[in-house]
Amino acid sequence: MTPDALSEVAVELGREAIWISLLISAPVLVAGMVVGLVIGLLQAVTQIQEQTVAFVPKLVVMVLVLSFTLPWLLSQMMQYTTDLIAGIPGRF
Repeated sequence: MTPDALSEVAVELGREAIWISLLISAPVLVAGMVVGLVIGLLQAVTQIQEQTVAFVPKLVVMVLVLSFTLPWLLSQMMQYTTDLIAGIPGRF
């Protein structure tokens, strides 16, 4: 295998890994951002500047979203791993 082809394979594997990482982390991060925005607006309106008021609801919502989407997240990780391992003979 030529060095150019090997570097293309490495770039493609890196691209796939980054994409699956973004896909897996998106539900929890989006939920945290939405709850943070809502809590921030409520804090601005009520002038309550306590840090735990923002932290606890975000943590609870993120744990709930993670527990709700966990089967999908695990299936995405398993599919990626299966495709990665099954593709080894064809790539090298």
